[in-house]
This record gives sequence, structure tokens and C-alpha cells, in this order.
Amino acid sequence: MEIPFTIAEEPDADAKERGRKLFAGNTEFLKGVVAMDGLPPPDRLEVCFAGRSNVGKSTLINALTGRKGLARASNTPGRTQEINYFTTLNGPYLVDLPGYGYANAPLPVVEKWQRLLKNYLSGRQTLRRAFVLIDARHGVKDVDEEILKLLDRSAVTFQVVMTKLDKVKDKDRTKVLEQVRKAISKHPAAYPELVLTSSEKGEGIPILRSIIADLV
Repeated sequence: MEIPFTIAEEPDADAKERGRKLFAGNTEFLKGVVAMDGLPPPDRLEVCFAGRSNVGKSTLINALTGRKGLARASNTPGRTQEINYFTTLNGPYLVDLPGYGYANAPLPVVEKWQRLLKNYLSGRQTLRRAFVLIDARHGVKDVDEEILKLLDRSAVTFQVVMTKLDKVKDKDRTKVLEQVRKAISKHPAAYPELVLTSSEKGEGIPILRSIIADLV
């Protein structure tokens, strides 16, 4: 029997306030990491954001924190070449993982990033949840399947966050949601709830904030 994968609903007032408070303080860039020995001490929980290049990870992190220039967004695939750590006030680390699925980077560089990604996902005990971003215009692609299988093998719970919802017509949403549900229902590590977002419109941002706040 397939898991239904419901759509995350607006949080109640208390949950919304917890999410607002978590991101109301200063969120700061801590460091960029290019090897496992550069990771900060595992002294708090963390959540990470994964997704193929240009899915809108940096833009989403900026929307969550209310700071436009915090995470650098780029139109160049593969620009994020390291694991970027951000601190929240008395809350978890926010971790921006290297984008995957790009074709423009040299093969040795791609292999190095993939190795770092695998080591991080399988070896970071303080990682509470991975948010896998899926472009609402395209749904789950083959390249996404690779990271989803890696999360399964690493026993890291992941939750799909669909981005750029404002760029999808209402009549096309049902079709793409059906495709995404079918694709992720095969993955045991999938959390059975989808988050629909538009960083441009602010849609789904309070929901995601409250989910992260409740994790910690």
C-alpha cells in the first residue's frame, strides 16, 4: 500500500509562532566545508537542504531566514561547491549542500563533491532531517533518485519540499504532485508529507519554519 503523502497544512498559531521566533534572530553564515574534518562540532541538531542545481536552495534559505543575501543564489549550475553551514539563534544548524545534477563542472570536481555528500549524509549523527527540494515544474527526475536512494541507505529521514510553485499553473499541479508522490513512495526514508513553497510569493515558508522549529 502506497503512503498517501499529504500536503503540509498551515501551522496553528502556537506552531507558527515557534517557527517565527526561531528565524527572528540573526542567522549567520558560519563556514563552508570542503572535507569531513572541517565540519563544526556536533554540538546541536542540524537540518540540511539538498537539491539539484538551480532548484532554488539558496533562495529558499534566504526566504526562511528573511535575509536576502545570506545564502548566495546563482544561475550558474554547480556554484555551491561546498557544504555551507549557517547558525540560528539557539536553534539548529542550517546546512546548504552542494547542488547535484550539473553537467558543467569537471568530472574530478563532481566526484569529490559526491564523495563529500555521501560521507556527510552517512556520518553526521546530529542530522535530524534532510529537506530535498524538487522543482514543481519538473517533478522528480532520475538525478533526484540518486540522492533519495543515498538517503535511504544512510537511514536519514527526508522530506520533499517543492519549490517554484508560483510558476506552475493550477491545472498542472495535480499531475506533478501525482508524479512526485509515486516517485517518493518507493523510498523508506521519505517522510509522508510534502511542503509546497514559493520563495518569491512567501508561500509555504511559515509551514517550513514551524516544521524545523518542531524538530528541535
